[in-house]
Amino acid sequence: MDIKAQLSMILNLDKCIGCHTCTVTCKNMWTNRKGAEYMWWNNVETKPGTGFPKKWEDQDKYKGGWDVTSDGLRLRLGGKFGMLAKIFYNPDQPKMENYYEPWTYEYEHLIDAAESKTQPTARAISQVTGKHMEIKSGPNWDDDLGGSDKYASADPNLSEEEQRLMMEFESVFMFHLPRLCNHCSNPACVASCPSGAIYKREDDGVVLIDQEKCKSWRYCVSACPYKKVYYNWNTSKSEKCIFCYPRIENGQPTICSQSCAGKIRSIGVLLVDMDRFAEVMTVADADLMEAYESCILDPNDKDVIRQAKKAGINDEWLKAASKSPAYAYIKELGLALPLHPEYRTFPSVFYVPPLSPVTAGAEAHAGLPDSDMMKIPLTLLAKLFSAGNTEPVREIQNKLTDVRKYMREKRFGGDGAEKVLKDSAFSEEQIEKAYHLITQASLNERMVIPLSSHAESKDPYKRQGEVGFGVRGKKSWRQ
Repeated sequence: MDIKAQLSMILNLDKCIGCHTCTVTCKNMWTNRKGAEYMWWNNVETKPGTGFPKKWEDQDKYKGGWDVTSDGLRLRLGGKFGMLAKIFYNPDQPKMENYYEPWTYEYEHLIDAAESKTQPTARAISQVTGKHMEIKSGPNWDDDLGGSDKYASADPNLSEEEQRLMMEFESVFMFHLPRLCNHCSNPACVASCPSGAIYKREDDGVVLIDQEKCKSWRYCVSACPYKKVYYNWNTSKSEKCIFCYPRIENGQPTICSQSCAGKIRSIGVLLVDMDRFAEVMTVADADLMEAYESCILDPNDKDVIRQAKKAGINDEWLKAASKSPAYAYIKELGLALPLHPEYRTFPSVFYVPPLSPVTAGAEAHAGLPDSDMMKIPLTLLAKLFSAGNTEPVREIQNKLTDVRKYMREKRFGGDGAEKVLKDSAFSEEQIEKAYHLITQASLNERMVIPLSSHAESKDPYKRQGEVGFGVRGKKSWRQ
């Protein structure tokens, strides 16, 4: 048993209101500089939709993640010779039109414009060419189903029948999907880097890029199936979400989690068995979720604790793991799933799938309906969170529904609470725990983050603009 500690984030999609506060705070903190204009380490997409970059889930086009072969896993991007053949031209990389041409506005013109009979305007200026431009696309162009006939209906996860139904008024649905780097246990970006610049930290599992080692090959951009590695055209280096490690090392939550208006995010420690990961890498898609969860160990098991200490995990991390909200969501309650597990990178970010409005077919005032009467198709959620297997998603939706039914009966003095318990996969204790975690958990209960050996006494905000990740001691690469 090879035990590693992994920081993990849980996002409850039922509570995401699509306010983009997480996106804005992340942008202001990490990518408000030259060459990073188009980077959104954290973004919030509307589903159904094509996302950012457009159709990032289309791996036939982008070749991200891993393929199962008779010899194990192989990068979809290809082997060493295949990658060498693409050294001067890589057709699998997203282009600017797949992201967007970043722009600002000619604000000075509002002040400096010569006197005229018409009001001066601030025209859009490209941040790439410096010339006036016509805005045709943006990072959130299809927000809240904007341009649905072009974007929502082009979601690669929808079947043709679902695309057709999507355009009927009574069938319209949407939900928000915040995305960041998944800090995977089997990261394709690390495996694809010829320079060894991308690495996964031993003590907390955060994936970082050493800016001094990066040689601008950009294979990481192609290999990441979530398209969360970006290329900085100004520094000629790749960049990605750093899980706010200067904050995490000091026991503070990531800025996206701290600022979340809906309190949808939780962070905790998972103890994972890397030997088990190696065993389950090639299981069939239908069995992937069960195999994946079997790699996550019980932090209160005495044998696991003994093995973890032998692996060098200290008491503070073990204590944090025993109180981890991530473990509670994933294993104790079975409410959270990873995004696109079929990419086989084994993400460390998990999602609680959303419940949704009922269809017109559900009887009014008949209580909460079954998952089959929800507007969001189970098949769509299964394609997103369980490699196409609808059962894990169905089980979670039934559990979430049971929590609502039970608490409603209990709160309003109904006599149906016992019946809910009898028919539910949850015990009374699990329902109470799920209800508390979802609705009432305090910040300290949602963010159980141990201090890291990297922790520094300096205020991380004061370091913004002074040094970058992997470039300690060098001044102002951000400028």
